[in-house]
Amino acid sequence: MKVYTKTGDEGMTSLVDGTRVSKCDERVEAYGTVDELVAFTALLRDELRGEELPGDDYYTVSGTVVDIVAQLGRVECTLMTLSALLAAGESGRERLPQLKDEDTIFLEQRIDAMQEEVGIVSGFTIAGGCREVSLCHVCRTVCRRAERAALRVDARYGVDRAALVWLNRLSDYFYLLGRLLTKHFGIEEEYWKP
Repeated sequence: MKVYTKTGDEGMTSLVDGTRVSKCDERVEAYGTVDELVAFTALLRDELRGEELPGDDYYTVSGTVVDIVAQLGRVECTLMTLSALLAAGESGRERLPQLKDEDTIFLEQRIDAMQEEVGIVSGFTIAGGCREVSLCHVCRTVCRRAERAALRVDARYGVDRAALVWLNRLSDYFYLLGRLLTKHFGIEEEYWKP
């Protein structure tokens, strides 16, 4: 089978159930944005491979050392599930894997642990300091865009609440991961001064 099919040459594509829709359809925009987030998450994960990361010495959750690279791998897999759910047409959703409350709990536990490590800030942090931290913020902002797109799909076609909640938590996860890596790499946090 060839990579190109020529079936999209007129601006149409197929959803998971085979329904043909415009490439401008809200669902295509939403799963395309999630796909973009998968790619940026993969880039962040690749940047962190081989680094001496938090988790090797001081970052633990419930007494267990946490591997950030493995966490990001799990996030990528969950994003792929979310993408499939957003690409569902009128039928077939029940055959797709679903996000569960445990997926959100996983993120919340990591968010809480990172928050405990880096503390609370009273202002807005400025993104940057090193490539890894900047990538966390790219992931955070693309995640927010994906959430807005998913909410538009929800308004018109319906999206499972667990998926929307998980996506909302994910942007918080990327924000805290950026702050944790800022601390780990010894970078001084900058704050917005209006």
